[in-house]
Amino acid sequence: MKVATLLAAVTGASAKILWAGVAESSGEFGLWSPDATPGTGLPGVFGKDYAFIDESTVDIFVDEHKVNLFRVAFVLERMCPLETGLGATFDEEHFGHFKDAVDYITTTKGAYAILDPHNYMRYNNPSQQPMTGSVIGNTTDETAATTEQFAAFWGELAGRFADNERVMFGIMNEPHDMPTKLVFDNNQAAVDAIRAAGAKNLILVPGGQWSGGHSWTEDWGGDLAPNSEFMAKINDPENNFVLDVHEYLDEDYSGTHTECVNSFPDNLAKLTAWLKENSLKAMITEFGGSNTTACETQLSEALQYMEENEEYIGWTAWAAGPFWGPNSACCTDSRQLGSLEPGSKAADGSPGLYETLWLKVFQPLIPSTLQWEGPARVSGAAAEDA
Repeated sequence: MKVATLLAAVTGASAKILWAGVAESSGEFGLWSPDATPGTGLPGVFGKDYAFIDESTVDIFVDEHKVNLFRVAFVLERMCPLETGLGATFDEEHFGHFKDAVDYITTTKGAYAILDPHNYMRYNNPSQQPMTGSVIGNTTDETAATTEQFAAFWGELAGRFADNERVMFGIMNEPHDMPTKLVFDNNQAAVDAIRAAGAKNLILVPGGQWSGGHSWTEDWGGDLAPNSEFMAKINDPENNFVLDVHEYLDEDYSGTHTECVNSFPDNLAKLTAWLKENSLKAMITEFGGSNTTACETQLSEALQYMEENEEYIGWTAWAAGPFWGPNSACCTDSRQLGSLEPGSKAADGSPGLYETLWLKVFQPLIPSTLQWEGPARVSGAAAEDA
């Protein structure tokens, strides 16, 4: 009996995965600068430097594989140009392209979409993400955007999608190397602004230190307090939020190495217990692996672990996206093995990770409990009746 199965049997957990699918990564492309030159790739040319989705491959995921969730990445500096700063003033042409992608997923295909500002809680210089840019809310950095500006951004974005019950708001991708209290303050400001805008949509709340599940309860010293010390204190009048967790299987949890050596049952046990103790739910919006035998086994185990523990209600695998080409989104030691995008091929023309990993490991384990109607909620009739 697998460890995950044993844990479920002992706890009597009755899990229900409501949303499952892939992260759509390409909207944050076209920004890299070898020497970290600020402004590189901004604003960029849509369809040439970056794109959000390929509608034909979204069709494949929904129609053939019956997944119902896509996490759509974008960068703040394109949505909120540097000329006007982070806040409620958007580049309307850019927003239009982004909204087209979200509308296709939610309105045309009847699936759900997570809006993903892929900025690591930073703004003003994405030229070498995840390390460049000023930490949002850092009052000692005069170039940093403020927590209030971050709230203004979320109030504006939420107001524009408040009438779309299939849209979820991911506050921020992977905050890191910043005080955990500041991550909390920015999170709470975003939640407040979203609700003030009249949006009742599901919110995904990240933690610090890359939002890693394995380290959620770990004290890193100094102002890097455990996420578990703060994130249960989020105040949401709608009580409609989940924790946004990432968890890779390689040696340093970075998602860059080929070998999978860290399993979900072993490394999420403390997080799972904390979620249970605090009556909270989580979604794992980034996880993945290579197509080695060990990774296939541990990814299958990860999917089973989420199925068997009621604290987890959704997931998106990393990653698909129209601009990956032969490059790999994660977990290959930079080898070009392709991505999870349908039709993906490796650099040598052999089948990519879509065929060798998604079809082989993920697709057979797509949950049968996915929600296809009604608003995304973690409580109330919509979640209970799905």
